[in-house]
Amino acid sequence: MKELIDKLHHTQELTREEFLTLLSNRNTETDLYARRLARGVRQKIYGDQVYIRGLIEFTSYCRNDCYYCGLRRSNHAAQRYRLTEEDILSCCQQGYELGFRTFVLQGGEDGYFTGERLAGLVRHIKKQYPDCALTLSVGERTEEEYRAFWKAGADRYLLRHETADETHYRILHPEPLSLQHRKDCLRTLKKLGFQTGAGFMVGSPGQTAETLAEDFLFLKELDPEMVGIGPFISHKDTPFRSREDGTLEDTLFYLALVRLMLPRALLPATTALGTIAPDGRELGILSGANVVMPNLSPLSVRKKYMLYDGKISTGDEAAECVEQLRKRMETIGCCIVTDRGDYKK
Repeated sequence: MKELIDKLHHTQELTREEFLTLLSNRNTETDLYARRLARGVRQKIYGDQVYIRGLIEFTSYCRNDCYYCGLRRSNHAAQRYRLTEEDILSCCQQGYELGFRTFVLQGGEDGYFTGERLAGLVRHIKKQYPDCALTLSVGERTEEEYRAFWKAGADRYLLRHETADETHYRILHPEPLSLQHRKDCLRTLKKLGFQTGAGFMVGSPGQTAETLAEDFLFLKELDPEMVGIGPFISHKDTPFRSREDGTLEDTLFYLALVRLMLPRALLPATTALGTIAPDGRELGILSGANVVMPNLSPLSVRKKYMLYDGKISTGDEAAECVEQLRKRMETIGCCIVTDRGDYKK
């Protein structure tokens, strides 16, 4: 399998059949080989710098009913909240003082936050912090809304596709959600000029080598500036409560493949990765990732934004512990940097 990994390294692409062969015939040796190559690619392009993003989880309301998500509409046990504009600006102020120069506003698809209301919020944040990048992660919206966010000053948009296979998508999502619509949203975001992020869950129910091959092929076609990959972790109040979680080993391998295929991508070592293993984020960085996203949300709501069980909400995940995160990155030869951390074209 090393020859296929070498081909991906040198040409940044594989055929569907080659991806299937690679994904179906892995072993520890090839996994470590891919991760080592990916680390070298990351170092060549981004050096040993790890970018930090200040994550603000501003609403736990969501109109959707995705089977894997703890915030799904049908989960009546979920604790719902919305941060006010003053709350959000206070989070930004705290983050700015800590050195953050990118803020990520993430929330469910909450009808209260209309396109107009969100665009106004973006304008206020960008007016106060013009030297900062602003990322939105608020789901599927109309092209008109996306254009309003762009005009208001938003720089980036995260919208994980979760799976690029139609049959697998239907296992994870109820009607009327549509894979085609999600892909169209991603293409619209790219067209408008956003640094665009896609990505998928590792080990989600129904995932196979065939569905994963579709994920990699779609990512290659879309050519996003950001790719979010993290393990599926079950939530006790969802239909997938008894399903097995995604593994650390699979996640690290797929991170490495993305780095080899999309060498310049901004690639987070996700909170979910840090949830399934104490050193998960460090291992993610050593497998090609170059972004971490500490939580800037108020302490009072962090435990309420539960996409999955066991999510980190204290310790290093708290923005107050950035210094500890810095030290942890230094133990693997990397350094936290506080600039915008834009995609390198």
